[in-house]
Amino acid sequence: MDTKLTLKLDKTRIERAKKYAAERKTSLSSLVEKYFTFLAESDSGTDIEITPTVKKLSGVLKLESDFDLKDEKRNRLLEKYK
Repeated sequence: MDTKLTLKLDKTRIERAKKYAAERKTSLSSLVEKYFTFLAESDSGTDIEITPTVKKLSGVLKLESDFDLKDEKRNRLLEKYK
């Protein structure tokens, strides 16, 4: 059953989204519905399709067991903006 949804968004973003939908020969409603479905599935732990490129890169990097990504990002940014 379809239900009407009203959204309040920036006009420029709406126009860009309409153009994007038209280029793909679909409706803005369909795009929003697909996006909501994607969000619900990814949040529920459902597997998301992984592209062959990402699969190929998976496991390329070997990190130490105590590696802290947040610390690494912070340190690199501190070094970059000295």
